[in-house]
Amino acid sequence: MTRLAYDSAETLIYDPVSANRAATRAALYNLGFRHFEVASTIEAFEDSIKRRPPDLAVCEAQGAENELCASIQNLRQGTSGYNPFIVIIVTAWENSNSLVSRVINSGADDLILRPFSTAVIGQRIRTHIERRKGFVVTSEYVGPDRRRDPGRESNVELFDPPNSLKLKALERLSAEEITARLDAQLRVARERLTAEKLRRDAFQICVLWRLMQASLPGTSKFDVDLLKLRNVTKSVARRCLGTEVESAVDWCESILAAIEGLEAGVDRNASMHLLGHAALNLHQVFAPEKSTSDHLAEIDATVAMVAARTQTAMAS
Repeated sequence: MTRLAYDSAETLIYDPVSANRAATRAALYNLGFRHFEVASTIEAFEDSIKRRPPDLAVCEAQGAENELCASIQNLRQGTSGYNPFIVIIVTAWENSNSLVSRVINSGADDLILRPFSTAVIGQRIRTHIERRKGFVVTSEYVGPDRRRDPGRESNVELFDPPNSLKLKALERLSAEEITARLDAQLRVARERLTAEKLRRDAFQICVLWRLMQASLPGTSKFDVDLLKLRNVTKSVARRCLGTEVESAVDWCESILAAIEGLEAGVDRNASMHLLGHAALNLHQVFAPEKSTSDHLAEIDATVAMVAARTQTAMAS
């Protein structure tokens, strides 16, 4: 078994309980880690990641699991922190289905139940160095591939995330080599994340437009989809500012204008027409290789699947 060297790796430990922080630090110290920063609040955890991204973050879920999972997914989405791809291990005292689901959907690399031994966390860390899962980017999720059915068809492509922990522990590069290689890898990976996220979000905007066409204004479903549409559109506009696709911001502004029209209840047909026109053109910006008819066919196929799942859920 290859010996791993952790002495140059930087680790962030978040846990609101000081005794747990001490126990986690002791286990990591026994593995060879020497550089630690600790945080007792979510705010301190987020500030540390923005200020100096670690190679490994070990975070306790209990007490603020919703806030922690939201913070992890914001990081993975590339909206906070220089390095969205740090290795993240979440710890917890319970194994409830709801907690496991939240952690999985946050984009964390792993979940370990407490109390854990040095050997257990050591083996998990080794796995994320030697056999880390590929990352996926969807409209809702960025993180390790969680698909349980390898035979299921999917158009989601995997990519290997930059892994500074691997560069230090396994490849044992010099500080200068690590900085140069990580910067290059992060530049490529962040560009890919942004491009794929924009493409996925633009497609989701089109799907929401189609779903809203089939809903009545004032219903809870319509209002939920309208709010989601606004949030996704604003996210796309923010990501496009200062990039080579900044022209997409104009289409986002048209979509937001249509949303305002729908909220005000003025000429629903005109607002929906503007929404559809802007949504399709926005999607065309990020998927220019396809025709409008191809886009519509793909969108309608997805809407049909969403409708089928909804009917199945209502029948069960």
